[in-house]
Amino acid sequence: MIQNKAFAAYNNSKIMTASPAELTLMLYDGAIKFANIAIVAIEKHDIEKAHNNIMKTERIIIEFQSTLDHKYPVAKDFDAVYTYLIRRLRDANLKKDPEILEEVLKHLRTMRDAWKEVMEKTANGTKTDVKEQVS
Repeated sequence: MIQNKAFAAYNNSKIMTASPAELTLMLYDGAIKFANIAIVAIEKHDIEKAHNNIMKTERIIIEFQSTLDHKYPVAKDFDAVYTYLIRRLRDANLKKDPEILEEVLKHLRTMRDAWKEVMEKTANGTKTDVKEQVS
């Protein structure tokens, strides 16, 4: 019990001190984690656990979608990807289909890895000029 409280306090501190870029990475990691939990739950025929974790994944994607800054042209592309992922998550939830979740995971991992790369090239998301970092 004490160990759980210490872990929760650590996690809370980690979130509260994270940069926006780090928070985004944490959300990608969370979506991936919840989708993986849902796959295992489907395989174990734990329908409620699968549903709950698919919904957690979906809520993260909805949050990403709702925070897009549409003054940048790339936001339109991200919006389309997020819409697609939400549709696939809903399909996976209705059918309890782990293959659909694997497809979603593939996209989430690609997006997470790209985000990580951007963070590395821009000093953890704090530099705005990538050319300066690369030179």
